[in-house]
Amino acid sequence: MNNLVWFKNNLRVEDNSSLFEACKNAGKTIAVFCFDPRQFSETKYGFKKTEKFRVKFLLETVSELKENLLIKNISLLIYFDKPENVFQKIISDYEISNIFTQKEWTSEEVNVNNNIKSQFKNVNFIETFDQFLFHPDDIPYQDLKDLPQVFTVFRKECEKKVSVRKTISIEPKIKENLIENKTSIPTLENLGYEDFELNKNTAFPFKGGENQALNRIENYFFETENLSKYKQTRNGLIGSDYSSKLSAWLANGSVSAKTIYWKVKQYEEQIEANEDTYWLIFELIWRDFFKYISMKFGNKIFQINGILNHKYDWKFNQKAFKQWISGNTNEPFVNANMIELAETGFMSNRGRQNVASFWAKEWQQDWRIAAAYFESMLIDYDVHSNYGNWMYNAGVGNDPRDRKFNIKRQAEMYDENGAYQDLWNKK
Repeated sequence: MNNLVWFKNNLRVEDNSSLFEACKNAGKTIAVFCFDPRQFSETKYGFKKTEKFRVKFLLETVSELKENLLIKNISLLIYFDKPENVFQKIISDYEISNIFTQKEWTSEEVNVNNNIKSQFKNVNFIETFDQFLFHPDDIPYQDLKDLPQVFTVFRKECEKKVSVRKTISIEPKIKENLIENKTSIPTLENLGYEDFELNKNTAFPFKGGENQALNRIENYFFETENLSKYKQTRNGLIGSDYSSKLSAWLANGSVSAKTIYWKVKQYEEQIEANEDTYWLIFELIWRDFFKYISMKFGNKIFQINGILNHKYDWKFNQKAFKQWISGNTNEPFVNANMIELAETGFMSNRGRQNVASFWAKEWQQDWRIAAAYFESMLIDYDVHSNYGNWMYNAGVGNDPRDRKFNIKRQAEMYDENGAYQDLWNKK
């Protein structure tokens, strides 16, 4: 009997727990990835659930995954269909007795997993947590009820008590592990999108894939030593090197948080350790925190009153929404950021905080619709970070101060000469 590795947002060969566990078993190891049509459909708000920028990045990622698996003599079956529709044939054709996949806990992903489990009760379903820096079995909160609401408390406790696990690798399988594979990767057009060229001003001129992620780490860390000034430059707005830009590869699992952590540690040993190098680890811990918050609170992260159950007088005005997404508000700094997002699928962290504060605090519009728009547009969309950050900025999440940004002051601080606003507001 054989083993199926179901890839989702863990699109890498290195440091992949599901792949590692499957390869330890007797029998063949076969991989599958499904381009689920639900991810490319139109939302109730009138835009696609996933826009072209992340779709192209995903296609590039799956292409590299297929190549990297072949180096290990593992075949990747690829379908443009719901997993529920294709697993019956895969399980039957390849005598699958075990399905290995990444553990999920948000509702859409859990529903798909449960549908598969209910259909194939005679198949072992092995799920592993593979998205974290600090593994759930290792954090000092075995009962998630005890998870603190404030990030700083979580960070200090984990830094004191948790060791980051080592990364794992697999050896190549024998050539006989390969199967006949007539499936192929769809095109953008197959998925319902027109092809496009990257905007020449994009701050994210990178392609998807595990190799691309590792190349970026090599360049940003060891070739340019930009990591040594990460904290100083991370609030930049123009260019590819003001921040690590690793978030998109992290979001679809082209690289693991552990891999980045140990690369930082290698850099600190070989080149230097300072506040800037630590700050990248600090950001990885924030990412963990939002994942644990969503695990603790479940669907509350998608509800209008958030995890705090704070009730505000939220509104939704369609005209205001169109103004916001098209960069046609009374704030040039907000406009520039929203135009950059529409043109490139990317926006700086500084920009995201400002446009969110403007939408939720200035205009007091329903934050969930804006969060859904970010879900559609962002190359680096991650459900936990996206909704965690939107709750935070809307005052219904983990910000104990419920702050509101002075956007004109922010523009003066971070775009003093107006170069960023000029770059995008001329569009």
